Order: sequence, then C-alpha cells, then structure tokens
Amino acid sequence: MEQGEQSGPIDGFKYKKNDDGTVNKYKVICKICNKEFQFHRSCSSLKYHVNAKHAFAGPSGSASGLRQTTLNIRRPLTKSTSVNLTNTMAKWIAKDCRPISIVEDAGFLEVLQVASQDSYYKPPSRATVMTKIHELYENEKEKRKAVLAQVNHIALTGDHWTSVSNNNYLGVTAHFISDTWELKSFALTILKTEERHFAEACKEQFLSVARKWDIEGKTTTIGTDSARNMVAAIRLTRYEHMSCVAHMVQRSVTVSLADSGFVNALAKARKVVGHFKHSPANATELQAQQVSLGKKQEPLIQDVPTRWNSTLEMVKRLSRNKEAVIAALDNQEHKLVLPTAAEWDKLQRLEALLEPCRYVTELLGGEAYVSCSVVLPSLCHLRLKMEACDEDPAYVVRFKTKFKEDLASRQEQLNNAWLQIATVLDPRFKDLKCLPKTDREAVWTTLEGMLQQESPRKSSQTHDDGPPSKKISLLQMCSDSESEDEEVQPAIQRYRAEPTITLEGCPLKWWASHSGAHEKLASLAHKYLATPATTVPCERLFSVAGHIVNKKRSALLSENVKKLVCLSNWLKDDKAQ
Repeated sequence: MEQGEQSGPIDGFKYKKNDDGTVNKYKVICKICNKEFQFHRSCSSLKYHVNAKHAFAGPSGSASGLRQTTLNIRRPLTKSTSVNLTNTMAKWIAKDCRPISIVEDAGFLEVLQVASQDSYYKPPSRATVMTKIHELYENEKEKRKAVLAQVNHIALTGDHWTSVSNNNYLGVTAHFISDTWELKSFALTILKTEERHFAEACKEQFLSVARKWDIEGKTTTIGTDSARNMVAAIRLTRYEHMSCVAHMVQRSVTVSLADSGFVNALAKARKVVGHFKHSPANATELQAQQVSLGKKQEPLIQDVPTRWNSTLEMVKRLSRNKEAVIAALDNQEHKLVLPTAAEWDKLQRLEALLEPCRYVTELLGGEAYVSCSVVLPSLCHLRLKMEACDEDPAYVVRFKTKFKEDLASRQEQLNNAWLQIATVLDPRFKDLKCLPKTDREAVWTTLEGMLQQESPRKSSQTHDDGPPSKKISLLQMCSDSESEDEEVQPAIQRYRAEPTITLEGCPLKWWASHSGAHEKLASLAHKYLATPATTVPCERLFSVAGHIVNKKRSALLSENVKKLVCLSNWLKDDKAQ
C-alpha cells in the first residue's frame, strides 16, 4: 500500500482522494484495473466486480496466478453477541482460575478474532471483566441464599489458610441434605482475617458468616481441626463442634511412627528418594533401569510431614522400584547407606500397617456422600486392624499398641454423642456393631428422647431471640405426653425392624424411599447425616485459592480473592450437578 493510501471496505479496493488530499469515503477504486465505483456502505457491487473481472487474479494483479482473491470482509458482532461473549469470558476466567490480564494477551486477541470472524474485534478491558465477575458473584450468591432458605439444617466446616503474601483467610463451606435427599455442599466465603486467632475472634468470624448468609438459626455443627483455639471458639457458640477425624488419624500415625522401630528405615528411605529427586541425571538413570527391568516409568515420591498418607506413598513407590533403585545406584558413585534386608522388610510391614489408615482417611474425606455416620465404624475398623498377633515382631506390636492408645485418647475428644446418633440413623450401621454391646441401648434411648421432642407444638423459632430450649422442654413436661410416647415407641421399633442395607448402599436413597414410613426419624436424618466427618472440603477450597493467589497475583484484593474462589467452587459444582 502506498504511503498515505487508505484501504477500502474490502481487500482489492482503496478510497479515492479528493484534490485537496482528503479521503472521499463515497468513492472507491479497484487496485487491479483502477475502475472507479460509488460506495454507499454496501459491498455487493464491489464483490461482483472482483468475481466477474478478476476471479483468477493473483497477488500482483496478473491472471497467471490462477488464484482467486480472498476477501477479508468484516462481519461485526451484534451487541447481544458481544455482551454474551464478554459474560462467558468472565465466567471462564472465574471458573478456571485464569488471571484477569489474559484479556490483554496478543494470542488471546487473535483467537477471538478468528472465532468471531471479526478482524476488528477487541476483547473487553480488565475493568469490564472484573465488573462482570462482580455481577456474576452477586447473582450466584443470591441463588445459593435462596437454596439455603429452603433448608432446615446446615452444617459448616471452617479452617484457616495463609497466602503467599502472608495474608490469613478463613474458609467456610456449607453442607446440607435437600428435600430430594441429595447431599449438597458449596463454599460460603473465604474471609480475610487480621485479628489474632484467639477463641473469641474465631467465634465472631463464624457468627458473622452465618449472619451474612441468614443461617444462624439453621446451623447445627461447625467442623474444624482440633486446635485448642478452634475448639474453644465453637464452644462459645451454641453450635455443636465436630473435630476433623482425618486430622486425628494422621496425628496418631505421626505419633506412632516417632515411637517405633521404623525410624531408621524411613530415614534411609528418604535419603534414597532424595538422591533421585534432586538430580535429573540420577532420575534419568533410574528410568533407564525401570525400562530394562520391564517396569513402569515412574518417579519416586518424597514424603512431607503435613501431607496425609505421603509416607505410605513413598514406601509403596520405593518398594515397588527396589530392584531398579539398587541397579541404578550400582552404576553410580554415592555415599548412600541403603536399607538392609531387615529394613526393607520393615518398610513392607509398614506399608501393610498404614494402608488401613489411608483407606479411612480417604473414605472420611469425601463430601459427595454421607461421612459422619461412617466415623465410628471406621475407627472400629482401625482398632481391629491394629490388634497385635503372635506373628508380629516387637516393633510392629509397639507401633500398634501406641497407635491404639493415641487414637483412643483422641476419640474421647470427639463429639461422640452426635456421631452415635448419626450412626444409628444410617441404615447400614443401625445395628451399632461398632459400639460395645453395653452402650447400644443407650443410643436408642437417646434417639427415643429426641423423637419425643419432635412435637408439632414445639416452637419452630430457633434464633437467639426465641425462647430457650430448656424452657420449651419444661412446658412439654407439664403437658400430657402419653400419646406422644405411644407414637414414639412404635416408630423406633419399626425402624429397628427394618433390614440393614449393604455397605455399598446409599443411606440417602434408602431414606428417600422410606421417609414416609419414618417421618420423624427422617427429619433427624436430615439434620445428623449432613455433617461432614472432616474439614477436607476447606482444604480443597484452599487448593483453589492457592492457584488464584500465586506469586504473580500476590497483591490481589481480598474481596476479589473471595469472589474468585467462591465462583470457581460454585460454577464447577453446577457443572457436576
């Protein structure tokens, strides 16, 4: 194109210049034959001219190229399509944790122009995308508040997290059972906290979240780790506290390993793994030995004290590649002290000891199924697995004994009363075989007392401004409740007579088909079975937060962190459902 020449509405044409050098937007000239055309914002005559006169014109205008000219015609997007594209872009950025600055990438611009077939399309600015994200957050939040408004019982989990910029956040998730007997959960907030984590401050943080979501009177339990400040904080509220059972099991594993005969074998295993993890050349040599032995190429795993089951994964991977590791080290000069034959045997025994703990941790860490009622059966399973037998070496007996003692002491700190009711309301475990025989009837008696309190005359007001529950019970004691007792006992008997379902069965599906026959018990099942057994939902929430608040985005505003993390959780859950 000549200097100063302005291209026309389509390729192959240019606007005509006036005598004074200005551009005439109403006349265009063909670049090939210099023919002049009137232009009134319609390209039909121009395309007809090109197709009729220059259909085989090459890039230079000659007919020898036998190549049809490609017309780059602008098809501007309609306003509705442009708005829809901007909204979808904001949803994608929030859902998949993409940085807002992606809208300024040159490659992203090219992709959008090709997809929209508009070479002049410009993506929205960062400010526009953030505005759309704020609107999306408010809309999604209102949807979830409407859902919670229809629910009678809600369980919360909470935990603290520190970002790379050394800011502390409190994550809170909600869990409940819908009217169709489906277990639902989603994030409520990830709240930046600046106060020290004293019990009183933690209590106010949880209560503020409940107030903002209008669920103060519906919250039943708050699950946290077993830190003293968190336990004390929940005790200051009127809600039940649920300790994270997965944390408890892993702490028992850590304590038992420190006081056992596996310490030296594990120390050598860690050094061997580190030898291959910290050197690409050593890792390549290990891969070559794995191929020569016909084994799968896989890196070794280093255990991390704060990562659950990482010690088991390290031992399993190392034992599986024992031959390849020894062969690779034979070809290298090193100062490592390899585990002896007896220590390799110890590692195999440790693998068998830790496998039940991994199974229980993963089982209780799920949030898509009922887990609260599985706690007591799982702990009973661990106690049985840790029973010493005559074939066990002394160091294995020591590990099992220490594990059972530590687990028993930690279990005493659990909310066992809540867990027992949850267990008896699960048709898989209502026979209560996980409890001593002497304790089983007491659980049924407690359940019977709860049914007596489920009276139509009981006030539905559960907020702080309502009458205390103790006064309500006094009023009930003064009334004639014999008819209620007559209804409760047959209800308990009918439920006890129901056959237990298999362990693979879903308790919520059972209740969905039997809630009509056990109406009062179904109400309690809604309340007790919704509570998660761990704080793993918050851990998963922080995994998302770690992707969003990285080193390049460490200055992200706390309000934007909350909205982006919650939107990512909400939008992905919507797709899963």
